Amino acid sequence: MRVGFIGLGAMGRPMALHVHRAGHELAVWARRPQSLVDLPAHVCATPAELGRYCEVVFTVVTSSSDVEGVVLGAHGLRDGMVPGSVLVDCSTIAPDMARHIAGQLAEKGIHFIDAPVSGGEQGAIDATLAIMAGGEAAVLARIRPLLACLGQRIVHIGPNGAGQVAKACNQMIMVAAIEAAAEAMRLAAGAGVDCAKVRQALAGGSAASRVLDVMGERMVRRDFSAGIEARLHHKDFGLVLAAARQSGVPLPLAAVIAQQLNALMAQGWGQDDTSSLLRVLEQA
Repeated sequence: MRVGFIGLGAMGRPMALHVHRAGHELAVWARRPQSLVDLPAHVCATPAELGRYCEVVFTVVTSSSDVEGVVLGAHGLRDGMVPGSVLVDCSTIAPDMARHIAGQLAEKGIHFIDAPVSGGEQGAIDATLAIMAGGEAAVLARIRPLLACLGQRIVHIGPNGAGQVAKACNQMIMVAAIEAAAEAMRLAAGAGVDCAKVRQALAGGSAASRVLDVMGERMVRRDFSAGIEARLHHKDFGLVLAAARQSGVPLPLAAVIAQQLNALMAQGWGQDDTSSLLRVLEQA
């Protein structure tokens, strides 16, 4: 297939390269030309040109407004994509925005799959992402071989927007676990106990988790350089709380963690790792 990518950062670039290595022809568009260096791809001048060139287009950008801009804005994908083509959005955006974009594209006969991913930069590099898909089952079946280049677990959650709901649930659980690990490390340090040994002990018991392994280790080493930039989790929790308000669903724990992320951002740590939630507790 001719497959397009918009969003060639830490996640999108390795994802695009996996698709290329699988034998598909790669085309790209980027706001910043430097992100196109050394990519074996046909470079397009606008998203609309990319849409005309490709059968399937992936977007991997930051926010709801970013996706809306490249799809529905001037010279956007909708202006170029032809009936029967497929847009796959792997960004983390509001479920309502996913449904809005799907409706706008459907008017032109263009299919849309919201397919947010989990696994971080390393998961993108290793092609081990978990992919949560919303959209028509038949369309998902058509692009599943492409998604299989990117991840090991591809789950059809439901109609458009459902993939984004699943991603919101994923973020809630993951960041809650990061906050719990931070509080555990803070308690250990406050009690004068070796945090590294506490983490080692917890890793062998019922508190064991990937978050404790990865984020707990960063807290012990006090390495807060970005593995996952905290500003992205802050953005995601804004989406979570907005969805909760719309649905009338109480999320007391998520609300508290959102406040901790607000405090983190206020300290200027948004481009550091989310394990910086430990430093928020240390400020108290």
